[in-house]
Amino acid sequence: MPKMIVSIDGVVIKEVQLTKDRTTLGRRPYNDIVIDNLAVSGEHAVMQMSGNDVTLEDLNSTNGTYVNGKAIKKQALQNGDTVEIGKYKIKFVHEGASDRHEKTMVINSGAVEAAPVTSTAAAASTATAAIKVLSGAAAGREVPLVKVVTTIGKPGVAVAAITRRPHGYVVALVEGETKPTINDKPLGNEAIELRDGDVIELAGTRMQFVQS
Repeated sequence: MPKMIVSIDGVVIKEVQLTKDRTTLGRRPYNDIVIDNLAVSGEHAVMQMSGNDVTLEDLNSTNGTYVNGKAIKKQALQNGDTVEIGKYKIKFVHEGASDRHEKTMVINSGAVEAAPVTSTAAAASTATAAIKVLSGAAAGREVPLVKVVTTIGKPGVAVAAITRRPHGYVVALVEGETKPTINDKPLGNEAIELRDGDVIELAGTRMQFVQS
C-alpha cells in the first residue's frame, strides 16, 4: 500500500498510508495530511489513487508543489519520488501491502496520548531510552522511545520530534515559533544529539531524556 513519509531537515515527523481514493494535503485541520506551516496552503494538494497508480495534483497553492525539484500541476507519482512543499519533503513509497500499523507516543500539553501512525521499523523489545515528564499533569510519567520517531509538545504551540538513529537519538523542532530548550539553551534549526540526563523544555512542559 502506498504511503507518504513527511520530513523536515532530514527528520521524519509522520508517515501516512494512502488508503482512500482521494487524500488531501494542506494546513487546515480537516485535511488527511495536515502540515501546520504558513508555507503550506489551507488546501494545498490532493492525491488521487486508482488501482496501483497515484496522481498528485496541486490545488492552486500559494507556494506551489514540487516533485523531485520541479514545479508540477498534476503528475503521476513513482516509488521514491520526493514531493517538496515549503521546507517539508514528502517521500512517496509504494512497497505493496506488507507494512504493519504501529503506534507512537505523543506528549501533548502535558498529557500522554497514543497517536496512530504507520511505521516499517520494528519496535525494540525493550526500550533503550525514554522521556520522563518533570512538570505538568503527567509529571513522573515515563514514555519509552520504542519507535523510530516520537513527537512531543503541543500542536499549534510547539512540536519537536525525537528520532532514533544508529548511534543515538536526536531532537529537532517540527513546528512553532517558540523554540524548545535543551538544558536551558535554545534549540537551533538543526537537529542535535541527546545525551542521558538532558532536560528538554517545550510548550511549558519540562522533560528529561533518560538513556539506559
